[in-house]
Amino acid sequence: MDDVAAALAEDEPLSLLGVASSLLAAFDDRPSLGGQTEPSLPPLDAVLQTFFDVDLIETSALLAAIAGLAGDDVLRHRVRREIADRRHVLPRWLVALDQAEPVDRVLEMRHVLGDGENVVLGVRLPGGHELCAVVYIDHNLGTLVKDAFVVPGRPSELVDKMRATADDPDTTLTDLDPADARARITEAIELGAITFPPLETDTWPACQPFIEWAVGLLPAGGTGYVRPEWTDGDKQALTERFFASPFGAGLDDADRRSLLESLLWFGTDYGPGDPLRWSPVAVEILLDDWIPRKIVADVPYLAQAPDLLRAFIRFSHAERGIRPALTAETLAAVDELEPGYQATIRTPRPQGPMALLARMGVLDPDGPWPDLEDGALPTFGELMLERLYPAVGGAQALAELDDAPLPDEPFDRSRVPAEARERAGEVLVLVDQCCRALMDRELRTVARRLLARIAEDDPQALRRGRADTTAAAICWIAAKANDVFDEGGLTVKQLLDWFGVSANTPSQRGRTLLRAIGVEATDHAFGPLDLGSPEYLTAARRAALIDARDLYRG
Repeated sequence: MDDVAAALAEDEPLSLLGVASSLLAAFDDRPSLGGQTEPSLPPLDAVLQTFFDVDLIETSALLAAIAGLAGDDVLRHRVRREIADRRHVLPRWLVALDQAEPVDRVLEMRHVLGDGENVVLGVRLPGGHELCAVVYIDHNLGTLVKDAFVVPGRPSELVDKMRATADDPDTTLTDLDPADARARITEAIELGAITFPPLETDTWPACQPFIEWAVGLLPAGGTGYVRPEWTDGDKQALTERFFASPFGAGLDDADRRSLLESLLWFGTDYGPGDPLRWSPVAVEILLDDWIPRKIVADVPYLAQAPDLLRAFIRFSHAERGIRPALTAETLAAVDELEPGYQATIRTPRPQGPMALLARMGVLDPDGPWPDLEDGALPTFGELMLERLYPAVGGAQALAELDDAPLPDEPFDRSRVPAEARERAGEVLVLVDQCCRALMDRELRTVARRLLARIAEDDPQALRRGRADTTAAAICWIAAKANDVFDEGGLTVKQLLDWFGVSANTPSQRGRTLLRAIGVEATDHAFGPLDLGSPEYLTAARRAALIDARDLYRG
């Protein structure tokens, strides 16, 4: 509260919005591979309720800022009523955040070697305050947001300062279509959310809620990143051009042609997708990790890669017109990394399939690694079968699985303790209405079974929170367990809009309800949620599991 009071005292919105954004980021439990909200933290709804319960100007300010950034219309209307009743005087820019507008111009700063770019966008708040967000999108890590920050001022002012400080002739500044900026940043944030380990800096992901709010003000309908297409013919023509050039003179043999094919694979499928733009960072990824892990070959073959890479870098930069100073920096990176590379390829390590198995946790990355041919390791089919077990409760349940449709089953009120009957009834009405509107009878049976089990196993968990958020969470769990969002045509947004709840609510409340029935609330960035029993699976979901079971058995 002291931090909020200090932020309110400033004549600058950024401090208070920064507190609100950090708070939202701390409680963000959207499905991801990169971790989840700390188990010790209560649900965000419970924290917000404390702000409603404590009548202070600081809690009013926090509620207004959080409601504005979260994009939750229901929460925003509730906060407006609460603030009006309290009669606290808050800054105009704060109580009217929904009237904020994007600054017309979005700028992109890009380095010629293509490692990534800064996208710079601005927001104009009611009353005239302007804020500027900078989002760095890194291509070497997979075209995802690596860092971002927010400062006062206009984008053009910040870019002028950045250019003056960098004084870099290899960085270009261009206007970016606002709709394209929205599409690119949104995609890059989503990809970052399923990246492990998660990327963290002093300002990211603390400012992520603010960035998402600001990006949401930009027009929709833009085009995201489009990866350059390199056909086999294009790569073959590039290969012939290199070996025919002075840079490739004396290198044209079977080994080096095969190695160059690998370099082109890396150059087209990773980083910015341009095999003719080589940076020190790309060289580091290639020599420190990619070749030693991806290419299964003997030492004499792999030992030739650094010299071939040097020649290809010189050729590539000449074709792209890269400044000689940048070429020298990139070649210096090869020189610096080669001793470590040569040592690595002479050291036992998991390669190819075994490297994949080590990353999946099947093998110890430090060894020993059995021979894939001696039968000491499970087959790929066996590994994939094991990944199906959590959905149904084990190998025996998977073997006995059928695809008979679930019955149109009434809610089992006998399982509900007396203290939870009223809340269970309220939730049941909403669940049934949602299933009639958006789902089908089988999913309604799943949702009813889930509601009965939650009430039976942990009636207090059912009674906590609002009926609509609980119903939304139960419907989300039912749909997620049956892969409906990926395969069934229903979107999470449609579910959110039907219940009128915020984007975080179903998964956040769902995590609490899953724990109540003893299901591990792990993150699921994609694919279905595992509930450990066929009784929560529709005929279509069980049929898909049967098909996968039979495929992997073969």
